[in-house]
Amino acid sequence: MQTIDDIESLRAALAEIRRDGRRIALVPTMGALHIGHLALIELAKRHADVVIASIFVNPKQFGPTEDFAAYPRMLVADEAKLSAAGVGFLWAPTAEVMYPTGFATTVTVAGLGDQLCGASRPGHFDGVATVVTKLFGQIRPDVALFGEKDWQQLTIIRQLTTDLNLGVNIIGAPIVRASDGLAVSSRNSYLDAAQRQIAAHFPAVLAAARSAIAGGTDVSVALDAARSALIAAGVGQIDYLELIDSDSLAILREHASGARLVGAVRIGQTRLIDNIAFT
Repeated sequence: MQTIDDIESLRAALAEIRRDGRRIALVPTMGALHIGHLALIELAKRHADVVIASIFVNPKQFGPTEDFAAYPRMLVADEAKLSAAGVGFLWAPTAEVMYPTGFATTVTVAGLGDQLCGASRPGHFDGVATVVTKLFGQIRPDVALFGEKDWQQLTIIRQLTTDLNLGVNIIGAPIVRASDGLAVSSRNSYLDAAQRQIAAHFPAVLAAARSAIAGGTDVSVALDAARSALIAAGVGQIDYLELIDSDSLAILREHASGARLVGAVRIGQTRLIDNIAFT
């Protein structure tokens, strides 16, 4: 595997791939790789001839009080994991390469990023949309893979790809969960043992709320019970817990086809997100 950190070397590598007519899959990450990322890579290998992973901790998607400085960075260990997984190239630009002096463009997907995570993290999805648009422009992949854990992010990326005619097939990969049900995340490493036990209640409460709603319980009653259960389990703060339409992200007051339960909670200083679909 070759690690590339400058635009000219990236262009040269991509030109060689395209001369051979090979399909390219992109797996964008912020590093601190875990089994969820590796599952994305395995799925990417089924859709393309060459897999390119990116590692870039994007400052534009972190708020001023968020964990940008503390976000885990472990490039050497990540390179070893990617190489073992069969990744062809790692694109690992610096902030100066990604956002050079004079950079002045922001990509905004109106509406979809205003609620849920967007309400508690103002500007976050503008940062996500901007960096993903840049990555697509730099690499021009045939397909790109994103995890379904951040359903709002996935929906926004699908919308911007369609709106801007970027020609990238966006593939969502199912959530990978630990044995206790918690969705795997780089931020799980922030949790101590006691907090990890609390966190395991999060997916369990979502599943219980889904069962209640599917069984006919009023949506507001089921969600209030779920919020109470999370607080009783030791969750410090609930940013949101809602039933939404999977495509539009509109908040639903009644169960409907395509519904999805989404939530974000804080345990100590750690913010966790999760979602669960109705099948």
